[in-house]
Amino acid sequence: MDYPPVQVKVTGAYACFTRPEMKVERVSYPVMTPSAARGVLEAVFWKPEFTWRIREIHVLSPIRHFSMVRNEVNKRASERSPGIDIIECRTQRHTLGLRNPSYLILADVVVRSGVNEDAAKFRDQFHRRVERGQCFHRPYLGCREFAAYFSKPDGSEQPIPMTDTLGLMLLDLEYRGDLPAKPHFFQAELTEGILKVPEVTFNVPAGGAA
Repeated sequence: MDYPPVQVKVTGAYACFTRPEMKVERVSYPVMTPSAARGVLEAVFWKPEFTWRIREIHVLSPIRHFSMVRNEVNKRASERSPGIDIIECRTQRHTLGLRNPSYLILADVVVRSGVNEDAAKFRDQFHRRVERGQCFHRPYLGCREFAAYFSKPDGSEQPIPMTDTLGLMLLDLEYRGDLPAKPHFFQAELTEGILKVPEVTFNVPAGGAA
């Protein structure tokens, strides 16, 4: 049975959907990526019986940027190391992110192969959790320090009147057993403030999107 997509409004003070081609500095895509949108939905509600398929992302607020520099470390601590010297390993990294972003995410519940339950069950559970403000963990907008707020749309949401070619954008990651995750990209276009997402035809992770 075909159902209309579920909808959820997502806002935040800051966001950074990092472009993978930037190796050192964090530079955000101008719009939320499909994998980040899936991560928000999974933070609200996820079960192994289904996966989220993002249909559209509506940009509700003007695209504004912010810039900041933070002190970080350039080494990773491990169980076998005695620790790291924060002063010696300190480095500065620049972040170019988004300010006051707001999105409307439209998505489908896709029941996994071999599961006999109907998608309506999971859709209803998701709607109840959104109305109650429940989530498994606090959703975020690209980086964990950029917390996201989610709510049921009130019907007044309108995408911004902007049409632009965004270039190659990360669609999602394909997981292939013990092999490293393979990124998939698509030619992203914003049409009157709406980003349409192509259908995923590969295996996505069973929860916990990056």
